[in-house]
Amino acid sequence: MYEQISRNKWKSAFLVLFFVALIFVLTWLFERLTGWGEGGIILAVAVSLAMAFGGYFWSDKIVLTISRARPVTQDEFPYLSNVVEGLAIAAGIPAPRCYVIEDTAPNAFATGRNPKNAVICVTTGLLEKMDRLELEGVIAHEMSHIKNYDVLLQTLVVVMVGIVALLSDWMLRSFMWGGGRRRDRDGREGGGAAAVFVVVGLVLAALSPLIAQLIQLAVSRRREFLADASSAMLTRYPAGLASALKKIAEDKEPLEAANKATAHLYIVNPLKDVKGSVNRLFRTHPPIEERIAALEKM
Repeated sequence: MYEQISRNKWKSAFLVLFFVALIFVLTWLFERLTGWGEGGIILAVAVSLAMAFGGYFWSDKIVLTISRARPVTQDEFPYLSNVVEGLAIAAGIPAPRCYVIEDTAPNAFATGRNPKNAVICVTTGLLEKMDRLELEGVIAHEMSHIKNYDVLLQTLVVVMVGIVALLSDWMLRSFMWGGGRRRDRDGREGGGAAAVFVVVGLVLAALSPLIAQLIQLAVSRRREFLADASSAMLTRYPAGLASALKKIAEDKEPLEAANKATAHLYIVNPLKDVKGSVNRLFRTHPPIEERIAALEKM
């Protein structure tokens, strides 16, 4: 468990650092090719932060509304409340509020910007089809997302994706409109070398949004592995989560409340998971087989 947690934290950190390096390279190219200077960079950062601000502070309310989730009391599902309270004590964080989705498909997700404003939402199907050890594994997984500040990390990654997308779009548009002052000056002074530089800049501007999206998805997959390992740490019983993941993956009932905007939040992607090595790059979750295998090794 300790090895899994450490490995996934380091891989997450490496991906974020690689993301930052990509932004620095793109920023340098942006300034060299367009001549917009620091003003363009500041504008891109400001727009991205504004876009992420609303999502960070109101995402939980938006997601719960979209998912048609409702709050539950301890009297309605006492065993759910008991599991949440017990694991919150073990994790050392305040007990999250509990919500439920009236749906027979088993699944769950966590949301909220920090442990003090967190929510764990489960479907009625999960409560009906899991035994207590499996339910504890699922709740501990979602509790780990909260404790590890995964919502904050994903918000940071979204901001970086936004910066990359804006810089790339503005760079490409500057070429379509005739280019910036710096590009024209380099073109006159550098000859063939400047032309190669411009081509490289255009290629990177075109590909960087895709690269940013792939990094964002890779971070998401690493945090799922981390939450699995942290869940095993909280419950001291990896087999419980492994069994729950297998049950959820094998369940054929569709989760009607899920859509593409919320699918990445759930413990198992409720939408159809397309197979193939290329498609694996665009998954928000690691393959269930790999997650179960990692849990079985603990």
